[in-house]
Amino acid sequence: MLPLFEGKKLRIKTNPLTVKRIYTLKISTKNTPFKNLVEKRQRTSSTSIESHIRGFSFLLIFLFSMVSFSQKRPIVKAEIDTTNIRIGEQFNLKISVNEIKNVIIPKLELKGLEVIDSAKTDTLKNSLVKKYVLTGFDSGSFYIPQQQIFVKNQAFLTDSLLINVATIVVDTTKIKKFPIKSIKNEPYVLDDFKAYLWMALFVLLLLGLLVYFIFFRKKKEVTEEVVVPLIPAYEEAIEKLHQLDEKLLWQNNKVKEYYSELTEIVRNYIGRDIEIPTFEQTTNEIIELIETQNDQKKLGLSKETIATINLLLRNADLVKFAKSKPLSYEIEDDRKFAELIITKIQPKVVEYKSTIIAQTPESNTNSKTTTKDVD
Repeated sequence: MLPLFEGKKLRIKTNPLTVKRIYTLKISTKNTPFKNLVEKRQRTSSTSIESHIRGFSFLLIFLFSMVSFSQKRPIVKAEIDTTNIRIGEQFNLKISVNEIKNVIIPKLELKGLEVIDSAKTDTLKNSLVKKYVLTGFDSGSFYIPQQQIFVKNQAFLTDSLLINVATIVVDTTKIKKFPIKSIKNEPYVLDDFKAYLWMALFVLLLLGLLVYFIFFRKKKEVTEEVVVPLIPAYEEAIEKLHQLDEKLLWQNNKVKEYYSELTEIVRNYIGRDIEIPTFEQTTNEIIELIETQNDQKKLGLSKETIATINLLLRNADLVKFAKSKPLSYEIEDDRKFAELIITKIQPKVVEYKSTIIAQTPESNTNSKTTTKDVD
């Protein structure tokens, strides 16, 4: 055929979009009908090739779209390891979702079947798996209904599954028979005797109380009060001051304790001799009571003595309540003031009491004489 295609070169484009093929042919200018036939066949072949390429491209686009759609759509599955069980036999149910985030697996809903156990949700290869252990105690066919799984706030349903539960065939002719046994009593436990124990304890308690009141109850012993004669207030105060000196409290940095005992001695002495309530009274209240008694009983206490009492009690208040820290010479001065107060008050009180005693017989004699006159 080569000698027939002489003269011109023919260029044929089979696919103008992708592939270009160049055919160089020698075409005879003399044979025109053959030339037209060749051109017609070339046009037909190029058109069929173009149509095949377009169809193949559309097929590829469709496949890619289906693959991408199948990857985006979540897939939920429900699988069981067997469809036939016997009564009481267990089988496994597995629910899987090919998503991890925003997945909710609700509580399993069953009819005729029971859940024995359920495992925690596992994550396996970018998917969630929930496993259950199920069983059935009634013979028959039961469906595990479609379970609603929520993935990204969208509901998806699993397939329903059929389970056949068969009864166990028992051949009663081959069962070994035993005689009927009598009913056995349950063994005794501590709770069976609890009521009797409480009753016994109550009776023993009553008996113990009865024996105590009859034989062992002691009569109340009459305690004789021993009257101890009181030491005179002046002697007691002076003795306690000497005992306070021997304790060396303020020398051992126990200034607060020292002033507490010092003022207690002074208060006790004033309360006994002047006969005023000095305990649980403030300094001002004690001074007012002393001044009142001094005026009423005419004790004859000087203003300097009352001022010394006021000064001593106020210094003690500063130490006890204001955390004041007096110097050593100030502490020694307060000690001297305490003894001075006692020695100043004591003669005045003795003089007052002697006056009262002296006036008492005179009043008695006056009363006797008046009675005689009347007679």
